[in-house]
Amino acid sequence: MSLTAIRKSPFVGLLGLLALIGMASEALAASVHFKREPVFTDAGQSLIGTISLAGLGNQDVTITLQVTGSATYTLISPGGNAAPGQNKIPVVASASATIPSTQIKNGNLTVTLTTPAPPAPTPKDVGAPNNNWTTKINDVSFTTATITVVQGGVVVLQQTFQLAP
Repeated sequence: MSLTAIRKSPFVGLLGLLALIGMASEALAASVHFKREPVFTDAGQSLIGTISLAGLGNQDVTITLQVTGSATYTLISPGGNAAPGQNKIPVVASASATIPSTQIKNGNLTVTLTTPAPPAPTPKDVGAPNNNWTTKINDVSFTTATITVVQGGVVVLQQTFQLAP
């Protein structure tokens, strides 16, 4: 069969149409958006995020919630006396979940993620004379929350939210 015969074949047109349909389905998955504004709840040392998405495709999805903020702490002397920390310490924490495609209904999904409490800093790192002291995180003041949505190995949505102090 010559090259000219292949160009005139009706199968070439069908292959082109199938390629366009394949690209259109990929484009649909690229329209991921928040169904409603995420809700963030400060739980003291962790942040709870409720995230509702629409426009998801038919593949597993991984959603990550990453937060930044600063923590207040208390130093406790070897004798048991508490000395409130003088400086806030930076905190970064994240939580993620992978949701199977079977739980995505008509492109919609709602998930709740809770970041873990930060580990207490070492006493020397926050100014104690030695590590015989102990530290305790009192509270975290969260400043940002970033939501990242990955589907099919591609980041389909990422947005950072400023959180009120």
